[in-house]
Amino acid sequence: MLITHVRLKNWRNFQQLDVPLREVSYVLGANATGKSNLLDAFRFLRDISKPAGGGLQTAIKERDGIAKVRCLHARRDTEVLIDVSLGESADAPAAWRYVLGFKPEGKGAQRLLVSHEEVWRDGVQVLKRPNASDVADVMLRTQTHLEQIQTNSQFRELVDFFSQITYLHLVPQLLKFGDKIGGRRLENDPFGQGFLERIAKTPEKTRTARLAKISKALALAVPQFQDLRLQNDDLGHPHLEALYAHHRPNAGWQSEEHFSDGTLRLVGLLWMLLDGSSLLLLEEPEISLNDAIVKEIPLILSRLQKSRKQKRQVLITTHSEALLSNPGIDGRGVVFLESGTQGSVGRTLSTSEEQALMAGLSVAEVVLPKASPQTVSQLGLWQ
Repeated sequence: MLITHVRLKNWRNFQQLDVPLREVSYVLGANATGKSNLLDAFRFLRDISKPAGGGLQTAIKERDGIAKVRCLHARRDTEVLIDVSLGESADAPAAWRYVLGFKPEGKGAQRLLVSHEEVWRDGVQVLKRPNASDVADVMLRTQTHLEQIQTNSQFRELVDFFSQITYLHLVPQLLKFGDKIGGRRLENDPFGQGFLERIAKTPEKTRTARLAKISKALALAVPQFQDLRLQNDDLGHPHLEALYAHHRPNAGWQSEEHFSDGTLRLVGLLWMLLDGSSLLLLEEPEISLNDAIVKEIPLILSRLQKSRKQKRQVLITTHSEALLSNPGIDGRGVVFLESGTQGSVGRTLSTSEEQALMAGLSVAEVVLPKASPQTVSQLGLWQ
């Protein structure tokens, strides 16, 4: 199952957003146009739906309150709304639709209340709120039905999908030097501090098979690389070890703290593509990677999709010319964001842009230049 359409109202810097999504979608735009904020709408649904410690109130609190979530351009209509449709494929009719709206109560305790919640399955509405119970007890509106086991039995499949949405923006330094840096690990570990523990908790047979696949990829991308394994140290802590060609037997094994940032980022990317079946959110996967590797990411995604029984949806934000120069990118999966006077807006490709791609040009040539700030050439004159 994948998200085929998303509509946002007053979410972050989007006063209105209404775009379709594909199995693999690429989100482009200049800095501060809302690429990360679009991904966060899906993380928000995950945070509401997760089985332990989730819920609407917690998800808003983790984002520093409704004032930080609601679009600054929201005036008369202050409701924040997320509306997603889901289907078995991007071109199939929607099997599910979930709509969530919320806003402050506007008086007294200023509680954050659900103003709108709907669930549709195969065109039939199975939930509509506020309902009679909500009117009788307004406290019920402080929670969504996604987070209530006793009320979501008719759409538990939807809850499971949302709760398994994955986001990873692996920061190599946090993985290499986490013990020395210290500090708390953020909820859901978005920066990969617990990445090694995640690998270690995977059943051994599955873990071995995945590391073998990743090893084959690394052998093509990393000079002198030969093998990859997971080993525990004397304290039982897991570590990745890579074997590099060396004239002395066993002398070529190196732990993750000696990996290059690019190698760690590539391992993280490949592992996450193999791990799970729900939506995967990737933010600028090109960071620290050689352009020659980055250019192959769309092909890696395509081959992995073909090899899986259950295809996994991937949503990518990127600035990379190398990545977007790959001729295999489906233009239907490109979402372009740009700033406007009333917040950011988003669109799919225009007819002329689609024609340019059909003529043989790449997304990097047709769309990426439009994501550059118009005055960026004057930056070099700054003093």
